[in-house]
Amino acid sequence: MNSPYLSYTLALEPFQLFSPSHLISLLLTVLLAFVLFICRRMLRKPSADVLARSLLAGVLALSELCFQLWHVWTNTWSIGEALPLQLCSVMLLLSMFMLLTGSYRLYEVTFFAGICGATQALLTPELFYPFPHFRFIHFFVAHAGIVLACLYMTWVRGYRPTFASVLKSMAVLNLLLLIALPVNHWTGANYLFVSRKPENPSLIDFLGPHPWYILSLEAVALVLFTLLYLPFRLRRRAAHPKRLDA
Repeated sequence: MNSPYLSYTLALEPFQLFSPSHLISLLLTVLLAFVLFICRRMLRKPSADVLARSLLAGVLALSELCFQLWHVWTNTWSIGEALPLQLCSVMLLLSMFMLLTGSYRLYEVTFFAGICGATQALLTPELFYPFPHFRFIHFFVAHAGIVLACLYMTWVRGYRPTFASVLKSMAVLNLLLLIALPVNHWTGANYLFVSRKPENPSLIDFLGPHPWYILSLEAVALVLFTLLYLPFRLRRRAAHPKRLDA
């Protein structure tokens, strides 16, 4: 693999946080979300809805497939690096099936863990490859796709989370933790970043040493999920002032 844009070994200047390419990628994600919001009524037509969900699910599936093929092509595929056990990898797969099936149960999980996890990844990527390397493009397409999938089901399909959805999402996170810890121990991997902190700057840097930052992450996740749910709670209470929702 001789191309510097496809090679596993970094042959370019490494990715820089908040570099022009990073900021442009963030801006494009925001613009796509804005376009989705503007077009939400048009996308509610059955034929448009099916087409849009299929296309977005296809983008997510293709991004994961290309990632796996890239590891195979560069002879770097390994259990410790390429399993879809990172939070956003799991959320990508769940988002894909959510779009294809219209599952509200998957929405309850992906809305919180997907949006919070992917947004954190977009803002502080664990990424070393700069634009226009394949991994840079894959990273931002995959993570932006997760956010857009959740927003699509909210704005177009009209799905709304409840506080029970917050608890379900936290339960799934802890289930993933129970899977990641033994896999990390056996393979030396760092899935979910629960064996050591990411090498690039991130929120985890402010949450204490290992392993105590895992507990801090639990608290941060619960707070973020609750804050993300709060607008729905307030809007529901405003619409039904005498009714207590779930």
